[in-house]
Parts: sequence; structure tokens; C-alpha cells
Amino acid sequence: MNLLRPILLVEDNLNDVELTLAALKQNNVANEVVVARHGGEALDFLYQRGNFEKRAPGNPVVIFLDLKMPKVDGLEVLRQMKNDEILKIIPVVMLTSSREEADLIKSYQFGVNAYVVKPVGFDQFTDAIRQLGIFWAMLNEPPPNNIQ
Repeated sequence: MNLLRPILLVEDNLNDVELTLAALKQNNVANEVVVARHGGEALDFLYQRGNFEKRAPGNPVVIFLDLKMPKVDGLEVLRQMKNDEILKIIPVVMLTSSREEADLIKSYQFGVNAYVVKPVGFDQFTDAIRQLGIFWAMLNEPPPNNIQ
């Protein structure tokens, strides 16, 4: 069961963060959304280190991961996660502006669960987030936290 595990949103664009949070709230996705501003912060959250050292244990229900970010990009976060026996089971949705075929191919080679290009228009963006939130946080049955 979901048990309202958090959603990890890894996004460096403040406007996209605000739109995503508003769209999830508007559609009654009750899961807490933890925001990481770059891949390094996302890895800190996942490995419970740095500012996230004292966070509640357990994996997020899903990770919405931007591709192009400073410090550590989305592909590197994905690569590290999918090479980790505990983290590799977390569903990851690449949520990006990139339409580059190479990014799409590399994301799937590294084990992404879905690749969504961010729509440009406000209504289309919020609708895409609504659909993602409802599916991944409410409909999808995630793996239990205790799988190793």
C-alpha cells in the first residue's frame, strides 16, 4: 500500500516547482512533496544524508526527475539509483523539457519508468502533472519499503 509515502520532485526551475505543487494540490494528491533543487540534493534525500539525515525512513512512492540540472544531472541520479539494490525499485518519471532522442534513449537504458516532456502551456502542464500524480501516487501500487 501507498500509505502516503512522499513524492520526490527533483527540479531546479522554481516556476515548474510551483506549478507542479499547485497541480498536485488542486487534484487532491495528499502525499507530501519533497523538493530537491538538483541531483545532489536528491541523492542526499535518498541516502538520508546532509540536510535529510534525520528524515523519516523509507523510499518515496515516485520520483519526478528533471533531466538538465546543475551539480548532478538527472541521468546521473537515475544511473546511481538503478545501480543500488535498495533504490532501484523506486519508480522514476523523467519530467523534462528535452525532446532529444539521445536523452530519451539514455533514460530508458538507465531504467527510467516513464519519460514525459513538459508541456509548454500552463493548462497542458498542469493536466500532465495531474495525470502523473493520480497515476503514480494514487493508482499505481508501489513496491513495499522493506524490499532489499
